Amino acid sequence: MKELNILYFASLREAVGCAGERLPLPEGVCTVGALREHLAARGGVWTALTAGRNLRAAVNQRMVDGDAPLAPGDEIAFFPPVTGG
Repeated sequence: MKELNILYFASLREAVGCAGERLPLPEGVCTVGALREHLAARGGVWTALTAGRNLRAAVNQRMVDGDAPLAPGDEIAFFPPVTGG
């Protein structure tokens, strides 16, 4: 079974305590938003992914919103918005 490759960046990586993980596509999870809810439902440090928090997402290195579809084998990256100066 192909898995999702999930990456966490910047302060989000620090909050959850890992840079990434591989996870089988959970049943009923078919969008980035649903994946984020699934991960946040773990509780504890994973609440850093709660929908109310301002995070960005990319699927296969393309910026997406929460409605973006997922497929086994996708790479999903979550990160806080960044500012330049």
